Amino acid sequence: MSYKVLRFLKNHATVMRLHNSVVSTNFTKSIATSSQCKIQEEVAKLLALKAQITTEDAAPQKFTLKTPKGTRDYNPQQMSIRNGVLQKIINVFKRHGAECIDTPVFELKEVLTGKYGEDSKLIYDLKDQGGEILSLRYDLTVPLARYLAMNKINTLKRYHIAKVYRRDNPAMTRGRYREFYQCDFDIAGQYDPMVPDAECLKVVTEILDALEIGHYVLKVNHRRLLDGMFEACGVPADKFRTTCSTVDKLDKSPWDEVRTEMINEKGVTPEAADRIGEYVRLNGGVELADQLLQDEKLSKTKAAVEGLQGIKLLLEYCELFGIKDKILFDLSLARGLDYYTGVIYEAVLTQPIKIGNEEQTVGSIAGGGRYDNLVGMFDSKNKQVPCVGVSIGVERIFSVLEAKLAAGDISVRTSDVDVYVASAQKNFLEERMKICAELWNAGIKTEQSYKKNPKMLTQLQHCEENGIPLAVVLGESELKRGVVKVRNISARQEDEVPRENLVQELKTRIAALSVKENGTA
Repeated sequence: MSYKVLRFLKNHATVMRLHNSVVSTNFTKSIATSSQCKIQEEVAKLLALKAQITTEDAAPQKFTLKTPKGTRDYNPQQMSIRNGVLQKIINVFKRHGAECIDTPVFELKEVLTGKYGEDSKLIYDLKDQGGEILSLRYDLTVPLARYLAMNKINTLKRYHIAKVYRRDNPAMTRGRYREFYQCDFDIAGQYDPMVPDAECLKVVTEILDALEIGHYVLKVNHRRLLDGMFEACGVPADKFRTTCSTVDKLDKSPWDEVRTEMINEKGVTPEAADRIGEYVRLNGGVELADQLLQDEKLSKTKAAVEGLQGIKLLLEYCELFGIKDKILFDLSLARGLDYYTGVIYEAVLTQPIKIGNEEQTVGSIAGGGRYDNLVGMFDSKNKQVPCVGVSIGVERIFSVLEAKLAAGDISVRTSDVDVYVASAQKNFLEERMKICAELWNAGIKTEQSYKKNPKMLTQLQHCEENGIPLAVVLGESELKRGVVKVRNISARQEDEVPRENLVQELKTRIAALSVKENGTA
């Protein structure tokens, strides 16, 4: 009998003794009342103990085993794709001299509050666990600004690849999650106008070209131009940010819906909305910027003129970088985040991606802009550190490549093993282990069967299924002669190699295979 049950019976006996004592003894009224209260207290304790015993002894509740909404697991093939994409991105970041940092996955809530406009409602707040009110990071930009201000850093070129969290409505097939990776490249410091901004655009083009994901265009605009446009169209200054958030929806919604939201929800007059509609339909290059500088309304607005001059300078630098043909000046681009202050940009795929027999629309795959006032929000003296950066939408890139994998359009290796140590006969485990150790010590990626006497066919099938290019095959007669066989798995060709030359021979063959894979042979 359990301790809790014994305690239950003991307390029950106590209650009965108290009850019998009250019934059999002629106490005064006050004593009787006191005893009755005591009984009620004991009964309440017994009921509470019974409830506790029932809860703890109950069978475990059944639940559906799944990942939380908006999250997912990644199998080895998916991780192979992911790691390959991230490595190409990191190579570009490093080519441009960026250093890597990391920040906590959660921040003080007050650090994140008021930085994202209407998207602030998507921030994940954490339960108070000890006096600090915390939230999961929404992006990597605001934590960078906090990092710069806290450490009194005035110049930094950094990249940061990490997970962020948004309480959004997920669209898993299109790469939209509640937990997802961001890959950020930012340049902080006081520099001449548009020089670092143009390099950020160059970084985006290099990454998208390396990933070979499809044809794309980089849309650019300027927050000062947007503010000047709103002013010229008759939008009150206190409605600029909310109007901007609505214009930002033009890539997902038709103009009629955006116009209706402006009027009914944001308080913009129909006349002002119609004037905005005339501008946001425009896109082009330097010629459009020159045309708008002559516009009757915009030319009289200081903010619009500053924005247009900035766009002209940016396009000039993009031509020097050789990426002018990939840039489109687009007045419909708004980007709804509150902290942007200057140039803004977004990369979008211009054609649907063909996956198997179907075509899939992806949309935006990178975005960013200039944010000169964000660091000052965290500095006690409001000291500003101008910044510009870009974030690569890797989840959408992953979703496209994973869909291609599922359709059989691409194949990936899930391990980097170059050599498999096999045996054609029994009782060669010890010799296989010695050779594995020798190859590992020489830096060669190697594996073997964990069975003592594996079948030769099974070992070769493992190599073919996992894309392992070379096998070292051990045999009794060969070892007696001081040689081993090296087999090219795809060509099914074997050559005898002196045992003492095995390491060097394998390194030579692996190097030759690497050159062939890179297309430089």
